[in-house]
Amino acid sequence: MHTSPRPATRPWIPVVLCGALAASCGDPPPSPAAPATVAAEPATATSRTFGDHVVYFNAIRTDSLTPEVATSYGIVRSANRVLVNISLARVSDEPAGTPVPGAVTVQAANLNGQLKDLTVREIREGEAVYYIGDVSVAGDETLVFTVDAIPEGTSTPLTLKFQRQFTGDSL
Repeated sequence: MHTSPRPATRPWIPVVLCGALAASCGDPPPSPAAPATVAAEPATATSRTFGDHVVYFNAIRTDSLTPEVATSYGIVRSANRVLVNISLARVSDEPAGTPVPGAVTVQAANLNGQLKDLTVREIREGEAVYYIGDVSVAGDETLVFTVDAIPEGTSTPLTLKFQRQFTGDSL
């Protein structure tokens, strides 16, 4: 089910989440639970539904943020840094897509399996709740992100993997 995003006070949030919300139109029916072995999401995926919850995810180079937005979040703007953004929503509530807080962890690794240092922090602005972290990339590098999210009021982790390729000279 697709709903309009809630207003945000930060100008980059709609840009990052807009693709996630638009991509969720026409998604297949929700899967009841995360599989035991987690396969990577398709390269164009920006959300995944788990029963009553949906996890939105994205990763962008930090040099695409405006200087004001980067400063307000304490993020270094660089072609060699990537911002990962995760948000959780409950699709069974009215209005559908109600943001929910939770416990979110993200691991990032390159294709050689080398783990990257990435710490996620929660951001709350009005009713919006999302989780951001940034990680370094070296030149042209592909990162595989493993997300574990436990929405508030649940105990089962929602686990997914997604992969993004970053190049040194373009987004």
